[in-house]
Formats: sequence, structure tokens, C-alpha cells
Amino acid sequence: MKQKILNFLKMYKHALLPILYFPFYISVFSYLESTVTTEFALVHMKLDDYIPFIEYFVVPYYLWFPYIAVTVITFIFLDKKDFYKLCITLGTGMTLFLLISFLIPNGHDLRPVTFTRDNIFTSLIKTMYSIDTPTNLFPSIHCYNSIMAHVAIRENEILKKKKLIRISSFILSVLIVLSTVFIKQHSAFDVFTAVVLSIIMYLLIYKPGIHFHRAV
Repeated sequence: MKQKILNFLKMYKHALLPILYFPFYISVFSYLESTVTTEFALVHMKLDDYIPFIEYFVVPYYLWFPYIAVTVITFIFLDKKDFYKLCITLGTGMTLFLLISFLIPNGHDLRPVTFTRDNIFTSLIKTMYSIDTPTNLFPSIHCYNSIMAHVAIRENEILKKKKLIRISSFILSVLIVLSTVFIKQHSAFDVFTAVVLSIIMYLLIYKPGIHFHRAV
């Protein structure tokens, strides 16, 4: 049994990559959340004024957490090259986000002061508002990670043949992107910057056919 466990750990030691990065990201993000509170550049686009508040979109917003977690865990057991590509795209975007937040403290004032309805969806939003401040916004990691997770699924030789998985992933990623603006957690600017970064990372990591050797 001990040998089987050791063999398993050796075979999937690449899983340490996100495990080691996560504490770093959470620590830095928590620091930014506690320090960037009042003095920041206001992020706002005219488009934001025309986007309605729709509390039902809090559901796909919360689904982002299991979506990204399940995607990363699944790729641990798939092609190692694709796992590294996913980790590189996610890690690069999240690290760049932290760097931007350090250099350009930013926030928005789009959140509603009061809610016209009182239901489970608005309760979930209130909880989220109390935990996550309207600061450190662009590029939206919710949007960026969702797009790149779907790209990884679409590019994987096994998953891209699973039509239900591919379509479900696409629909969920689109809903997550929309949720960020409909529940007033992000400005449209945060979405646009996330999309631009996604395109850049897609061209850099997936289009040129960068080779990742199986030495690890």
C-alpha cells in the first residue's frame, strides 16, 4: 500500500504546482484587499451605466469556484502538457492581476446601496459584498480564468470530443463573464481587459504549438 501511494504521488507530482501557488496568491490578494480601501483609481465606463443589476446572475458567479477547481483537478489526470499550459495561463493572469493591483490601486462605485428585492439571490450577493471589496478589479480573474479554462477544455484532445462537456463549459464560462457585470462586482472595463489578456495568452500558449517536454 505504501509503495502504491508513493507511486501515485510520483506520477502526479505536477499537481504541486497549483497547490504551491494558491497560498501565495491568497496571501497577496488578502493583503491588497485590506490595504486598498479608500485611495484608488475609479474604474468606470459609460457602458456600466446601461448594464442592469440582475441578482440571479450570482449563481454562475459562485459556480466559478467549482468550475475552475474541477477543471484544474481534471487536468492533473489528463495530458501533462495540457495541465502545464492551463497552469501557465491561469498563473500568469493571476500574477499579472496582483502586479497591476499593486501598481495601480483601483476600485469602482457600481454596487447598489439598497436592493429592490429581498430573496436568496440578493442574500448571496450581500454575503459576497461583505467578503469581497469592490477593489482590485482588472483584469477580472473571474472572467479571465473562465475563458482560459474553457480554452483548455476545447484544446484538449480528450475533452474536445466530449460534446456535452464542451458545450456546458462554454455556456457556463459565458454566464460567469456576464455575471461579473450584472451583479455589479466588476466594470465592463475589467471584462474587456480580461478578454484582451485571454486572447494574448491564447496566441502565446496555444497557437504557436509551444512544446512542453515530459521531463517532469
